[in-house]
Amino acid sequence: MTAALFPDLVVNGETIPHALVAAEAQNHAAPRDKPGIAWRQAANAVAIRALLLQDARRRGIQPEPDEVGPGRLETTEEALIRGLLEVAVTVDPPSEDEVLAEWARDPARFRAPPLWEVSHILCACSPGDPSVIEAARARASDIADRLRDDPESFPRLAARESDCGSKATGGALGQIGPGDTVPEFEAVLRDLSAGEITAEPVLSRHGWHVIRMDAVAEGAILPFEAVRPRLADAMEKASWTRAARSFVNQLVASAEISGADLGTP
Repeated sequence: MTAALFPDLVVNGETIPHALVAAEAQNHAAPRDKPGIAWRQAANAVAIRALLLQDARRRGIQPEPDEVGPGRLETTEEALIRGLLEVAVTVDPPSEDEVLAEWARDPARFRAPPLWEVSHILCACSPGDPSVIEAARARASDIADRLRDDPESFPRLAARESDCGSKATGGALGQIGPGDTVPEFEAVLRDLSAGEITAEPVLSRHGWHVIRMDAVAEGAILPFEAVRPRLADAMEKASWTRAARSFVNQLVASAEISGADLGTP
């Protein structure tokens, strides 16, 4: 990407070095033949950062970097922006009535975790060997085809074909819940109905699975008292996000910017 092809970014009279925009552009996806898209997105992001830093310095915010990871502190600029937002963006916690009203709008959104009773047949394969992966997929597809014609044969096929220790119990894994299996396996469970067998093999880091959902126990709807702290926190965070967006929009509306196409919604 040639910076000379793009206009200078100037924010309230401060010319932003092209190198800063070019570095930010690496964080924005764009077609290889349209680098201008990434550049414009980067210019917008850098312009907003410049506005926040200018306002922080105008207010005399003193940077106090926090630790954001083991042995890693915020940069001075990150600390300045955080300090500015802590001063400029404040929201009140939602009232008890507001939290109750949000819960009552659709209590079914708030459930205890489900329980799944699951069986599977695993065709194990090494994730780094394409030929082995394809061979395992073909074997799993053949098993899925046989089960389509004879679903009752699942335990027998699992005992004979599965590469998992659960073959000793006909492929049964017993009752499991969210977080008990790898994410790619769990994602499929969320879409299966009781008695359903996956029509196509499912790939995980362990290999190809043919999965049968033996039973599903949906989590019970949680009472308001159990939900209230988490819901109140989520509502306050959402309110803060809206307020922060409004604050940035105000900075943009009162600024003189060229080289970016920021606009207030």
